[in-house]
Amino acid sequence: MSRIGRLPIPVPTGVQTTIAGQDVVVTGPKGSLSLTVAAPIEVRAEEGNLIVVRPNDERQSRALH
Repeated sequence: MSRIGRLPIPVPTGVQTTIAGQDVVVTGPKGSLSLTVAAPIEVRAEEGNLIVVRPNDERQSRALH
């Protein structure tokens, strides 16, 4: 796993995140962004951070993370 991939992504105050399956939507005062995450990767919202997790150490999962 890359060092950057291990770090949580901080979500500033005033920004809302919505995670629905593989779709992640981030909405803030300047607009919104949406991203569809590749199948083996999952995104979790925990304590004001977004955590990107891969389920295993297969080559495809490592390449996407």
